[in-house]
Amino acid sequence: MIDEIEISRAITETFYKEFLNDMESEVIICGAGPSGLCAAYYLGKAGIKVVVLERSLRPGGGLPGGGMMFNKIVIQEESKTVLDELGVRTVHYKGTYYTASSLETLSMLLNKALKQGVHIYNCMFAEDVMIMDGKVNGVVVNWTAVELARIHVDPLSMRSEFVLDATGHDAEIARVVSRKSGAALLTPTGDVIGEKPMWADKGEKVLIDNTKEAFPGLYVTGMAANAVFGGPRMGPIFGGMLLSGKKVSNLIISKLKKT
Repeated sequence: MIDEIEISRAITETFYKEFLNDMESEVIICGAGPSGLCAAYYLGKAGIKVVVLERSLRPGGGLPGGGMMFNKIVIQEESKTVLDELGVRTVHYKGTYYTASSLETLSMLLNKALKQGVHIYNCMFAEDVMIMDGKVNGVVVNWTAVELARIHVDPLSMRSEFVLDATGHDAEIARVVSRKSGAALLTPTGDVIGEKPMWADKGEKVLIDNTKEAFPGLYVTGMAANAVFGGPRMGPIFGGMLLSGKKVSNLIISKLKKT
């Protein structure tokens, strides 16, 4: 016999047991786009306790839409090794360009990250940060539905050693830190510089350099990195997103080893 209440209990008890345990972690990643998920995979693979918050019902950011809803993405030769490791099939197009299914890429990123013990909370977002002694040490979370309904519901908090802003073009976490901390970001202006117009070649090149710590305890990856440090957007070429996620995971792993 299938009992509706037992089904409800199973979901509720399992979720809240996991959520309570995740209120303290080593890394909180805000945004489950390609760079955030890639970072989550490599961090989880290194044995780091990782929590990912995703505002949307569906993880993936702009990845599933490919280019203008053509669900294919382009990657470069140097980033193909990441997709090979994930088990994503690629097709050589010409020169150093490869194409892949945006949906297969997303499915494998999710699968590999989850299999490494990463916990992903969709329909949940960081509306604020916790900063103590000049360092970001966690986020303040709420349900996306609360935001959409525009009702006042006090949030909860989650603590971590590091926070990773992978919120894409809006660089939401870095903007909150800049607005509320009273201190300068680690950018030339001390603030979020802002994303520049489309220039794929330059955008891909500077993205890796821009993937770094933006404030004590706060790292940026993917388009959030270019938005914070003033790089161009790149469109549906995703090699840099993957390499950015891999780089930031290495930076955080190195920092955690020193603490």
